[in-house]
Amino acid sequence: MDSLPDHLERGQPFPLGANWDGLGVNFAVFSAHATRLELCLFDPTGRRQTARFDFPECSEDIWHGYLPHAQPGLVYGFRAHGHYDPQSGMRFNPNKLLLDPYARRLVHNLRWTDALFGYRILSPRADLSFDRRDSAPAMVKAAVDDDTFEWCEDKRPCVPWSDTVIYETHVRGMTKLLDRVPPSARGTFAGLAHPFVIDHLKRLGVTAVELLPVHAFVQDRTLLEKNLSNYWGYNTLAFFAPEPRYLANGSAHEMRAAVRRLHAAGIEVILDVVYNHTCEGGEMGPTLSWRGLDNASYYRLIPDDRRHYINDTGTGNTVNVSHPRVLQMVLDSLRYWAKSFHIDGFRFDLGVTLGREDHGFDPNGGFFDALRQDPELSKLKIISEPWDIGPGGYQVGHHPSGLAEWNDRFRDGVRRYWRGEPGMRPDLARRLAGSADLFEHNHRKPWASVNFVTAHDGMTLEDLVSYNVKHNETNGENNADGTSENNSSNYGVEGPDADTAVRAVRARVKRSMLMTLFGAMGTPMMLGGDEFGRSQQGNNNAYCQDNEVSWFDWRLAETDEGRELVRFVRRLAAFRRTYPRPRAFLHSKVQVAPGLADIEWFDERGTRLSEQDWQNPEGRALILYLANRTDDGAARITGLAMNASGNPLDYHLLENVRWRMLLDSGVPEREETPLDRPVYHIDPHGAVLFAGEWIGSIGQHDET
Repeated sequence: MDSLPDHLERGQPFPLGANWDGLGVNFAVFSAHATRLELCLFDPTGRRQTARFDFPECSEDIWHGYLPHAQPGLVYGFRAHGHYDPQSGMRFNPNKLLLDPYARRLVHNLRWTDALFGYRILSPRADLSFDRRDSAPAMVKAAVDDDTFEWCEDKRPCVPWSDTVIYETHVRGMTKLLDRVPPSARGTFAGLAHPFVIDHLKRLGVTAVELLPVHAFVQDRTLLEKNLSNYWGYNTLAFFAPEPRYLANGSAHEMRAAVRRLHAAGIEVILDVVYNHTCEGGEMGPTLSWRGLDNASYYRLIPDDRRHYINDTGTGNTVNVSHPRVLQMVLDSLRYWAKSFHIDGFRFDLGVTLGREDHGFDPNGGFFDALRQDPELSKLKIISEPWDIGPGGYQVGHHPSGLAEWNDRFRDGVRRYWRGEPGMRPDLARRLAGSADLFEHNHRKPWASVNFVTAHDGMTLEDLVSYNVKHNETNGENNADGTSENNSSNYGVEGPDADTAVRAVRARVKRSMLMTLFGAMGTPMMLGGDEFGRSQQGNNNAYCQDNEVSWFDWRLAETDEGRELVRFVRRLAAFRRTYPRPRAFLHSKVQVAPGLADIEWFDERGTRLSEQDWQNPEGRALILYLANRTDDGAARITGLAMNASGNPLDYHLLENVRWRMLLDSGVPEREETPLDRPVYHIDPHGAVLFAGEWIGSIGQHDET
């Protein structure tokens, strides 16, 4: 490398970040309120500062400079000068080394010390005080990155929403205990891309993996002091850099290779992303990047009290996506992952926060408008977590068309129905029909409802049938964290130690809930490990359990029960491929055969439910019939029969149909079987899938 000059040339205000052009590196960073900005260079380890330059230019709030002869691998950070007046929202402190918001590779782990804070810890003036210690020795740094990668013939699978089956998983936890993966690759993208893992996903029928946050994040100081750690990763430090611990060889190309291998198997990759808040927390948090560069622009501050932050996220701060440069940063980050890593979609943590304007949540707000019109991002799968803790924060069904949403109403309704609660048939029917009551507007389709029974936030499927209450004692918060409303049941004994009869009921309920998930209209999402009975020992908030509590115990997949459940899920996915769910909402308006509409609701007696039946709180038997005409004019029907009662029931199916039993949650080993008569016995807590062809006269296709 040629020796570096002793100053920065003017450079360009775009693109933002550190960008190598083959001859040098252009640096550009946004700050509307800084009075001076410095670039600090370090040795390759990030421990020793080797040079310090003033940025020579500021164009429209973008500070920029060009360093000739600089190359990829150059380690750097920023220092920002300006007013330190927290009461007016200004928190500049040039003693604090700042990470580039556009950093694409990180060097040197962050080491917690009081010097990372812009104020003096324990000062009676709290964050109004000023700390003069240099934070650089403890601070993580950025490195200039060259993201050139040979993608060969990589093609996005582009699976239609209506055919999508999502598998939510964790890069580290999924393979940390998997013996099939070499030790050095366990818990990394190399492990995720291992042939055994991809084969498992493909055989399971998964079309997309949704990865918990992979953006580089900070380990919370308070958790480390408790000998715990941030496992989920909802504590973002860098919106453009992958978490270093997930890279076995330290190169982001490992993640790109994993995406390429998943694509080759027809599996899409969706990232769970956190743009609603950052790791810097509230006013008592550290100064690591955005706070020190321009606190008043990057964060939403209380208008009449700019010392404090609007906290719609519950984490201490809220990213101000209403600011055009902050919105640009988020969109630039999304485009970077889409283009440089070929990511197929994003799930927005606390998506409501991103849609907030000064007047509250707005589905036509700036972020959603920018996202939907973007020529690259608008083609991808976009999912929102449709809530936050701010005013009017519950917005399920209220997002704009083109987006899907996590539907917790499906989760709660299915859990409560299978727990045997009274009066649940009407709600369950709405959820099975794609939650039209929530999503049927603005030309939205059933796929907009991402249906799930379990997710990372809550109990696993195994724990849902093994514990009446949460057991979060190991989180160090006296079991006060995590929701107490799990809608779970232990079926007689708390915890895993139960007799054969209890275990049999639990296994049947698990299969019935999975059958409900795959049989419903909407997009199914299952939690990784549920397919073989993964447990978190009753912990429903395992965000800080980076250990065997959260890691997948693959030995369970080798047990008889585990193998049986894996096979059951495979058959459910195959059912959904063979009998796709309707792509539009149905309202019993299309007559498919005499007396049979496109969607029908019956009970075990073979009787169409009347208004009185719907209002019967003790009714726990339900059959969903979906019917359609095939290309040759025949009428094809599927039936999902459910028995949430504690008694066995004989279900009388539709006459004039040649029925086949496809899958029985009570007898999972039973193969597809033709029925010689339209009556089928269903065990307590059981569900059965049927398929059939109408054998009577069909008549004309008309509207009823």
